[in-house]
Order: sequence, then structure tokens, then C-alpha cells
Amino acid sequence: MPVKIEAFFHDASNTVSYLVWDIKTKKCAVIDTALDFDASSGRTSTQSAQKIVDFLTKQKLTCQWILETHVHADHLSAAPFIKKNVGGKIAVGNHIPEIQKTFKTIYNAESGFNTDGQQFDHLFEDNEEFLLGNTICKVIHTPGHTPACVTYLIDDNAFVGDTLFMPDFGTARTDFPGGDAGQLYDSIKKILSLDENTKLYTCHDYAPNGRQIAWESTVKEQQAKNLHVHKGVTRDAFIKMRTERDKQLAMPALLIPSIQVNMRAGDLPPQEEDGDRYLKIPLNKL
Repeated sequence: MPVKIEAFFHDASNTVSYLVWDIKTKKCAVIDTALDFDASSGRTSTQSAQKIVDFLTKQKLTCQWILETHVHADHLSAAPFIKKNVGGKIAVGNHIPEIQKTFKTIYNAESGFNTDGQQFDHLFEDNEEFLLGNTICKVIHTPGHTPACVTYLIDDNAFVGDTLFMPDFGTARTDFPGGDAGQLYDSIKKILSLDENTKLYTCHDYAPNGRQIAWESTVKEQQAKNLHVHKGVTRDAFIKMRTERDKQLAMPALLIPSIQVNMRAGDLPPQEEDGDRYLKIPLNKL
């Protein structure tokens, strides 16, 4: 195998972050990092992200990329912390301006907040290829959960973000602004058209029915067992199921702080006149 993968589970948000590295060159990518955030006190910390930095340093890896699969609504990104400590380019899909334009209005963000994605170091186009050391990687635009979701295909490993969960938990919700159940179905079909032995790595796991936390499956396994989109499930049936299910779901606990941070590539809002930073709570908008 040309690459190795190490997973880091963030208990507070059930997020799985990944460190992927090219074995020959020791160039690495960090995918979907998580910042520790206590919503009750408004305090942030970097203990979880520090574990990634420590592992990376111990393995003598060079950080080339800090990849986001989408603008997360359930945890704050630690991308700036990773970049400050070990370098790397922060990258996301090139549909990020759609997210920024929507949420700039919802949060009434400062006039200087740009909605062209410039907060990120690189915006990937659909089917764009990039190098991780000597390994050729590919970006697949997989909207539905959000308009800007992407999947990163690195060798025979696909990092699918929230598009797919483990087979016994199904698929991502589509009721956030810009979400679309039909698009999600189409995106999942893209992923499941990959070689059946392709390994799929999901961004979250909630251990239904008390099983062990897990994050790795295969295309073949998802085709056979996914609760929502196994073989035989039609597009219309999926849209009906997903729409009805989404109506029953509560909003993620960290949606409000997460998006206004993550749309800035993980940076906190700018300092105000008193020198401090603040997160807003939009009333009756979400």
C-alpha cells in the first residue's frame, strides 16, 4: 500500500479525524479535524488536535494538506491550529462560496467577510487531482448534505465526510440550507460506483444499538447493507424516506457555533472593539 491511515476519534462530537500519509515521502494530509469546544462556557481548547500533531511529529511526517470534506455543522474545525503547528494547505471543495453567502446573511457577518472562499488556501474542483507525496489523489463533488461536500479518493480509500455513515446508521441528513435529498442519492451512487473493494471512511459514528465505535466500511458492504441506500432502493423511495426522517431530527447541538467558525476555514470571528471574539446566535432563522 502506498499510504497509511491513522484515525482519531473525538468523543465530544463523535467525529473521526484522519491522518493519511504517503509511505515513501512521508508527506501527509489531515482530514476533518476537531477543535474542543465547551458550549456552556464558550471555551475552546486544542487537546484533541494536539494528539494529531504529536503523532505526526513522532512519525516524522510533513503536513502537506489539511482537508475539509465540507463545512461541518456538528464540530468546530481545528485546521488553523494544525497549520500553525505543522504547516499544510487548508483546502475544501470549490462550492464553499454557496455556503458562505447563505450563512453570511443568517449570521449577519461583518461586512469584511468575503464569500469567495479566500479564507481557504485551495478550493478543489470536481474531479481535480492533487498529489500527496507521490500518491495521486482525486476529489469528487458529492453534494446533498450540503452543496459543498466532497469526497477525497486517496489510493483505494475514499473519505466521504457525512455523506455516508456506517451501514447500520445510513446516510446524512439533508435539511440544512442548501441540502437536497435527491442530490445526496446521486452523490452516494457516485461513491458506490467505485471499485467494490474501495474502503470508505466516514466522519462520524454514533454506535447504534451499543456496538463498538467504527468508521471503516467498503463499497461492497454499503451496497449490501446500508440502512438507507442498499441495492434496490430507488431515488424516489430514498427522497421520501430521507425527507420524512429529517423532519424528526433535532438540530445538532453545535450547529450555531460550528458553521460560523468553519465557513472561515476554522478561524474564529474577528476581534471586536474590546479585543475579544464573539459567536452569534441568530434568532428564529434556522
